[in-house]
Amino acid sequence: MMIEDEELRNLYKISCKERLQKLEAGLLQLAEHPGDEAPLELLQREIHSLKGDSRSVELDTVATLAQHIENILKSLQRREMTLTAEVNDRLYQGLNAIGQLVHEAVTGEPSRVDVAQVNELMTAVCEDSHPDTVVPQFASSDIEDKELQEIFKATSEERLQKLEAGLVHLEMYPDDIAVLAELMREAHSLKGDSRSAGIDTIEILTHQIEDILGRIQRREVLLTSELSDRLYQGLDTINLLVQEAVTGKPRGIQVEQALNRLIEVIPTAIGSEWQPEVSVSLETLTQDLPSLAPKVDEPYHIDTIRIQTRDLDTLMAQAEELTVTRIQITQAFTQAEQIAVLWEEWKVNRSREQYSRVASVSTNPYEESLEKLIKDLRTSAQENSIKLDLIAEALREKVYALRLLPLSTLFQKFSRTVRDLAKQQSKAVELVIEGGETTADKRILEGIKDSLMHLIRNAIDHGIETPTERESLGKSPVAKIWLKAYQIATSIVIEVVDNGRGLDIEQIKQTAIRRKLHSPKELEIMPPSQICALVLAPGFSTRTFITEISGRGVGLDVVRTNVERLKGNIQIESTPGQGCTFRLQLSTSLTTMNIILIEVQGIVHALPFEFLQTTLLISADQIITTEDRDTILLNDQPVPVINLIDVLELSNSLAYPCVAKFKRHSSERRPCLIFGLGEEKAGFFVDRLLETQEVVIKPQSRLLKRVRNVLGATTLSTGEVCIILNPLDLIKSLQKSSAAVASIRPSESAQRKPVILLVEDSMPVLTQEKRLFESAGYEVVAAIDGLEGYNKLRTRTFDAVVSDVEMPNLDGLSLTARIRQHPEYDELPIILVTTLSSDDDRKRGAEAGANAYITKGKFNQEVLLETLARLV
Repeated sequence: MMIEDEELRNLYKISCKERLQKLEAGLLQLAEHPGDEAPLELLQREIHSLKGDSRSVELDTVATLAQHIENILKSLQRREMTLTAEVNDRLYQGLNAIGQLVHEAVTGEPSRVDVAQVNELMTAVCEDSHPDTVVPQFASSDIEDKELQEIFKATSEERLQKLEAGLVHLEMYPDDIAVLAELMREAHSLKGDSRSAGIDTIEILTHQIEDILGRIQRREVLLTSELSDRLYQGLDTINLLVQEAVTGKPRGIQVEQALNRLIEVIPTAIGSEWQPEVSVSLETLTQDLPSLAPKVDEPYHIDTIRIQTRDLDTLMAQAEELTVTRIQITQAFTQAEQIAVLWEEWKVNRSREQYSRVASVSTNPYEESLEKLIKDLRTSAQENSIKLDLIAEALREKVYALRLLPLSTLFQKFSRTVRDLAKQQSKAVELVIEGGETTADKRILEGIKDSLMHLIRNAIDHGIETPTERESLGKSPVAKIWLKAYQIATSIVIEVVDNGRGLDIEQIKQTAIRRKLHSPKELEIMPPSQICALVLAPGFSTRTFITEISGRGVGLDVVRTNVERLKGNIQIESTPGQGCTFRLQLSTSLTTMNIILIEVQGIVHALPFEFLQTTLLISADQIITTEDRDTILLNDQPVPVINLIDVLELSNSLAYPCVAKFKRHSSERRPCLIFGLGEEKAGFFVDRLLETQEVVIKPQSRLLKRVRNVLGATTLSTGEVCIILNPLDLIKSLQKSSAAVASIRPSESAQRKPVILLVEDSMPVLTQEKRLFESAGYEVVAAIDGLEGYNKLRTRTFDAVVSDVEMPNLDGLSLTARIRQHPEYDELPIILVTTLSSDDDRKRGAEAGANAYITKGKFNQEVLLETLARLV
């Protein structure tokens, strides 16, 4: 594989040549002084950087070989291995192979390196220290039959989901025999499915999981945390093997490692006398097994839905009825053609009669035939129209019902997420699912999954305390997160509730002031619900250190946008010290909507009916001005009101030549629509109320993306295109109306490009990141190590620092700590971007004073840009 980009190709060639020379020199020094730690550290740093460079240009073969060498060097450093002549030879062979592969990548000339053989040689170095057994040969299996593919995929995904959810439950309630028995049934069934499909790898792994579950059931082994981890990793591998089998695309799955991990953990729990049924060698891990789990970023898509055959029979009967009606309507058209012909003949005959001198007293036969046809056509058209409406509506309802899925289908997927994230942060959290039987359209399940994941991550990362903190507060050490679902009218409500610390209102206020969202005076008069809603603003976060756990550096505004795209809204309730509730209300229909048509200065607009609480006729005498805002009293409660045209900021538009204003002490009464969201209410004056309709929502143009105050558009029965306004945006716009002058003032960031100090010792990575930032509108100043970066920082003003961690002269952690020693840099955003991804690494980044910690990778460029935009 040759690197196509010429600049990257040259940079990669130069950096690799330099690193390989340092590696060879370091090996010579290490051979002469095997007890010296300095060359070992140098070697590890250089091979780690070489691996990162190779991944950045997508040379996976070089990165894999570099990983092997890095593993051997780590084993040498931990004294798990001795630098023998054979080990030294293998290291040189690995470097030689890397050199040839680099030459191939930068010149295009074939290297003739047998990568598999070199990998085997490098792996054998580690295997020599664990000469257990022989590795079995696993052959990859693909399912060729399309129908079998779909069936196997659907059943396997369902069984894996049940296994994960059951295992999470079993960790919390190890004595639940019923759940354990269900787990064994699911594993046994999955094994049988795999055997019938001819997929040996899944069968063997599932058999091992079934065997472990059986030992747990027989009390031969305890379900320890380590054993649970290995079982989850085994399920992750099976999941990827399923995808490989049904798509035919290799996923680079190390089946041997997964099987080894399942086998090797058992003796620690039940004693060394146990012998595994399948014996394999302990191969050096070429990639961390948790990384084999499905990516969080991959879109959630439901491919298959199970339906009852009787529902299909009903659909078929209705389709046949529809066919009959279609034939009848075709016959009506034939009759219409006959009418047209008769009409033409009648006109010709009538003309002849007018010129005829002989008057005829008999009835015209054409008139009789025409009259009969018109009556028959009218009756037929009316009957068929009614029948077609009934069948079409019944068919639509039945198809919609078939698309409904229980929300438990989605909710159960979060059991594993909660378990893993809680363990990662040393917290104890139990997920409680309520209302899982509530059904929703599959598009809602697909569309809301990422938002729920984000809220759950936020709850664990921000809201839930550690067990020690909870006990000191008199709480149970095990926190709870509830996923609740229920239906009201035409909406589905999903709640994410936790019993953690709740939202910090004062901290939210300070963040709002710091980000210039509101002034202290405005925040003083805001109700708590409105202050809580500020966390949904773009880029809002009270967190000082960003990781990829909670939202990947992205604010809750992403959740709000996603929910509104599903025609929904979010409400937030928080009680300090007791917990927080995020309530998502989603419309059951994504394509149609009940709207009320209103008129403002001759222009017709539409508003969703579901948020309308009431309509009133208000006179000017009923309006009270308090705190520079017009209000009316509704059930003895003040409700802010405003002209809709003012909220839409169209007062000066040519389409609205004049704006109706109330005259004080006038008896004129104008229609006012009261919309409500939770405790928040607002009224909007319009000129006329027209009618209500059910309309089909037209998708917005991608060029417009998200337009404030606009939900979408539709075509009315008259053929007019009508804008559908967004009541939630209108309420927010009314609340901000008093701060309109401040909000339109141009900011400093809009007048100049933000300047980024980019510190990275790898030239290929530096080049790619520099391109990324510059294309996003940033000015970039580059430094090749931490010391140069620190010196450049003192030369001018920067808006942010983006730095690697492992660098010569001054590493990223030391650079961050040195920057934070200067008070003038207290608010300077610092983002660490590195391949080091352990919890300890992130902790060191936070302790050094970084604002964010992002792991390198081609899939994380968007995360990096979003994080930077959030901090700058």
